Amino acid sequence: MTIFGRFGLVGKLLGVLVLCVLCVFPVYWMFVTATLPTARLFDRTPVFWPDLGNLSVFVDVVTQTPMAAWLLNSTLIAVGTTIVSVAFGVTCGYALSRIRFRGRGVLGFTLFVTQMLPEALLVVPLYAVFAAVGLLNDLGGLVIVNAAFVLPIVAWMIKGAVDAVPAEIEEAARVDGCPRLAVLRFVVLPVIKPSVAAAAVLAFFAAWNEYLFAATFATDDAVKPTSVGLTTFIGEYSTPINVVMAGSLLYALPAVVFFMLLQRHVVSGLGAGAVKG
Repeated sequence: MTIFGRFGLVGKLLGVLVLCVLCVFPVYWMFVTATLPTARLFDRTPVFWPDLGNLSVFVDVVTQTPMAAWLLNSTLIAVGTTIVSVAFGVTCGYALSRIRFRGRGVLGFTLFVTQMLPEALLVVPLYAVFAAVGLLNDLGGLVIVNAAFVLPIVAWMIKGAVDAVPAEIEEAARVDGCPRLAVLRFVVLPVIKPSVAAAAVLAFFAAWNEYLFAATFATDDAVKPTSVGLTTFIGEYSTPINVVMAGSLLYALPAVVFFMLLQRHVVSGLGAGAVKG
């Protein structure tokens, strides 16, 4: 390896190191803030090291607040939204890609147009509809509204992935007498698995981080997700910042774990369909 090649390798390693530090530091700073009393956070000299003797704040957040129930609600909403969005998105994306039917272009364009509508514009009419059908303060209602906004994106991701699958593979299966749904399940899905994983991650994070509809439709403490529950820590005259950060860190960890489990497929899934061949 030449001296220029070595310098290039060192530069790449330093770049990766800097990127890792930039990504990890916010999480580390949340941990430091959670372990320090609120009074120490306003010292003129910043504290960069956590107080490991004050880790009980994480136990207190779980045992003395409804944090565990909020996390469970967030998990149920995110998992439900992911299942619904992926299930309907796969079939819808496959239909848009492979099935020729009247109005296919209009349907695809309508799905695309839905992403131009801001959520705040639909809060009031959706609230009236949900109140009429009894879906307020219901986790199923939050799953439905989140899936409605995520489904068009998932469908387009799956369509792009299916477009990249050679049609000859499906035709061979159809000639052997395989029904279309079986072709989708046993032939197409294994090929587009990375795109399905990427769509699942997208749907999960969209539901996990959603706040507007959750704050509007879930006013009962028993059904509040963590994104709404954390705001109750903010007081009129004082806010326990260390408690807020401890709860926020616990709130972020499940999403990070979920992403790490599927991160191998995310990059390849997002790029699926970019080059057709």
